[in-house]
Amino acid sequence: MRCWPICRRRAESLPLSHAPDPWRGLRAHTMARIALGRAGASLPTTEWLRFAEAHALARDAVHTALDVPALCAGLQQHGFEPGVVASAAADRATYLRRPDLGRRLAPTSAAQLRPQPPGLVVVLADGLSARATQAHALPLLRALRSQLEAAGEGAGESIAAVVVATQARVALGDEVGELLGARAVLVLIGERPGLSSPDSLGAYLTWAPRRGRSDAERNCVSNIRPEGQPPAQAAARLAWLLGAARRLGGTGVTLKDESDTGAPIAAIERSDELRARLPGQSGA
Repeated sequence: MRCWPICRRRAESLPLSHAPDPWRGLRAHTMARIALGRAGASLPTTEWLRFAEAHALARDAVHTALDVPALCAGLQQHGFEPGVVASAAADRATYLRRPDLGRRLAPTSAAQLRPQPPGLVVVLADGLSARATQAHALPLLRALRSQLEAAGEGAGESIAAVVVATQARVALGDEVGELLGARAVLVLIGERPGLSSPDSLGAYLTWAPRRGRSDAERNCVSNIRPEGQPPAQAAARLAWLLGAARRLGGTGVTLKDESDTGAPIAAIERSDELRARLPGQSGA
C-alpha cells in the first residue's frame, strides 16, 4: 500500500501522446475495415467483436428466407400485381450447393407463366441476401416506375409484369422473361453479402431474354442501398440503360453505361449500324 503513491506519481509523470489519429477522417467516408489497430499480434478486442458481428450478419443474410407475403403485400399496396415463382432448388441447402438449379424454374412455376403484352418484366429475387431484396427492391421499383412514366410513351419500356422469385439466381430471369414474352427483363437480386454490406441489392438488365443468355449479355448496377448507391440514383441509371438498350437492340458488352455523362440515348447507334462497323462484318 505504501508504494501506491510512488507508482502513481511515476505513471502521471510519463509523457502522453496527443497525436491525432490520421485515419479518423478517412473512416468517415467508408464502411471498409481500415486502421483496425492491434493488441500485440492480434486485433483489439473491440475490433474482433465488430468483425464477429459483421460475419454473423453476413451469414444471416445468406440463410434468412424472403418474406414473400410481406413483399407481395407491399407491392400490391403500391399498385403492382406480382406473380410468385420458385426455382428448381427445393430448399436453401440445395440452392447453395447447386447454383444450376437456381437458374431454372421449377416445373410447376414454369407452367403457370403465360405470355404478357411485351414490355419490361421485373423479377424480385432473394439471391444470396433476402434482406437486401426485402428492404430495397420495392423502393427501387417505385423509383424506376416514376422514371419510366416521366420519360413518356415511346421513350422507354413500360413495366408489363412483376414476379417474385425464391431460391433464385440471376439467370432465372431469362426463363421468366422468355415465357412471359418480355422485351427486356430486370432482375433485382440480393448480392453476396460482405462484412460491411449484408444488404446490397444488384440489378441485372437483359434485352430479349431467353434461356442460355450469358452474363456478357447483361448490364449490372450493383451496391444498391442507402449506404452505397441509393435506389433513386440506381433507378435513374437503369432507366437510361433501358432506353439505350431499346435504341441499340441489346445489352451487355454492346452497351456502355454512359448515364453519368448525360449522353443522349438518341446518339447511340442501333445494333444493325453497330454490327456493320465491327471488323469482319459487312460494311466494315
